[in-house]
Amino acid sequence: MPVAQIVPFEDAHATAFYALNRAWLDEHALYEPADEKQLADPRGQILDRGGDIFVALLEEEVVGTAALIPSAPGVVEIAKVTVAEAARGHGLGRRLVEHCIAHAGRRGARRMFLVSSTRLGAALRLYESMGFLHRAPPAPMAYETADVYMELELPDGTRDSP
Repeated sequence: MPVAQIVPFEDAHATAFYALNRAWLDEHALYEPADEKQLADPRGQILDRGGDIFVALLEEEVVGTAALIPSAPGVVEIAKVTVAEAARGHGLGRRLVEHCIAHAGRRGARRMFLVSSTRLGAALRLYESMGFLHRAPPAPMAYETADVYMELELPDGTRDSP
């Protein structure tokens, strides 16, 4: 399989961002209104609020996505990480998460967190292998279907010096 290129989101990627994320949410019965807001308006709900979205392109086709959403000073949420079924099994999910970790560090983040579900075993194993640790979830959680909360302390070396 050719190597996918990870690039910043452009409005032309919005349809694929929606479709890829809606597919995995529906597949695992995790879709809820909070997801719809972000999927239907990624620019307004993520980018215009200081967040970032990255897409993985394979010959101009979006085959993966990942978003960073600011939560508090120095803290970001990683969300909407997905890889198209046909592109899975080649390490692209790991590359997307690594890209997000590096980018968050460059922007001064000290900690990254995610909310997920025990229904997503492969994703949870990926996050665990990358150093994310299970923590007690804050209350209330933003998603009704979320039953997993994980955090990653970003190493000092990932942050730019002031």
